[in-house]
Amino acid sequence: MDNDWKKRLGVVYSTNPDFQYQEAAESAQETLPPDKQKLIVGIDRRNRGGKQVTLVTGFVGAEEDLKELGRALKVKCGVGGTAKDGEITIQGDFRDKVTSLLKEMGYTRAKRGN
Repeated sequence: MDNDWKKRLGVVYSTNPDFQYQEAAESAQETLPPDKQKLIVGIDRRNRGGKQVTLVTGFVGAEEDLKELGRALKVKCGVGGTAKDGEITIQGDFRDKVTSLLKEMGYTRAKRGN
């Protein structure tokens, strides 16, 4: 058996012999269309050893769509970065370039932050 008890940690014991544990199904978040996304492009230096990164926040949607957008921005800027937890991190200060790229891609509500 594949240790399914690990998925149920924190579940209270039931004395009901007919009890069947049901896992909560993960709901896939619906990705908003680009013109409805309110993205904020800012710069961040916190916890990065003094290095600057461009941070795109406010994305609402599936993780795959976030990664695809992050990949496109990284390629256009020619630098590395990550896309996870609803944020896109791009190495370096590319606030103006990323904002203009997002507007070209149809994210009309994208704006430059700090």
